[in-house]
Amino acid sequence: MILGGRDIPSDTCRMVGDILGQIGNKWSILVMVLLSSSPWTFNALRREIGVITQKVLTSTLRGLERDGYIARTVLPGKIVRVEYRLTPLGHDVLQPMNALAAFALDRKAEVLAARADYDRAAS
Repeated sequence: MILGGRDIPSDTCRMVGDILGQIGNKWSILVMVLLSSSPWTFNALRREIGVITQKVLTSTLRGLERDGYIARTVLPGKIVRVEYRLTPLGHDVLQPMNALAAFALDRKAEVLAARADYDRAAS
């Protein structure tokens, strides 16, 4: 595969796909955007997102923590509370994420028109 004028080996492409797969899903993006301004507890994230299940949020947070985008801190107290925050790597990944979001917003009309054209031709 040629990318940016460089020949990229297929095993490298798979690795890139694996890394982008974690940060590219809708829940990871939403969680990282929420964490971009301040730390959040698990329950606060779940309440804010609303439609996410506990299992999916837990899985999303674990994946982001495993890849180094977020850090997990157990807060002291009688009731166990866990707080999540973005790491420097997490803040860094927001730059390209924001660029892709801006692209999606800027080109939304074109994408929707292309979808409509495709759907008309397919039916």
